[in-house]
Amino acid sequence: MTELWVERTGVRRYTGRSTRGAEVLIGSDDVEGVFTPGELLKIALAACSGLSSDQPLRRRLGDDYATTIRVSGVADREQERYPLLAESLEIDLSSLSADEKARLLTVVERAIDTVCTVGRTLKSGTEVTFEVKDVGGE
Repeated sequence: MTELWVERTGVRRYTGRSTRGAEVLIGSDDVEGVFTPGELLKIALAACSGLSSDQPLRRRLGDDYATTIRVSGVADREQERYPLLAESLEIDLSSLSADEKARLLTVVERAIDTVCTVGRTLKSGTEVTFEVKDVGGE
């Protein structure tokens, strides 16, 4: 299982890391060149939808199809949460008939609803635990 962690690299600045060697720069929205945690949440949702819909889209449109998945949502600062995240999968389906397009959209939506772990987690909610571990004596 891949381990994930963040390390503080400066004032309101962290680097997210994985045991697979990946890194992502994280910080507040006033720091250049970083993603905020909320932006990463949105990107994770869009990427999950993309990966979940990749197989049915490839099967119908070919391996080289192009798509962009945009995701947006404004934070409710009183509750400190995103009440709505809106995704839009932008793709050229002009080569398909209306019936083919309708069938493909049904399959794509079903694939995302079935296997997108991030989306399913956000829709159902999840329990989150947190602890402070004093490592000073180790």
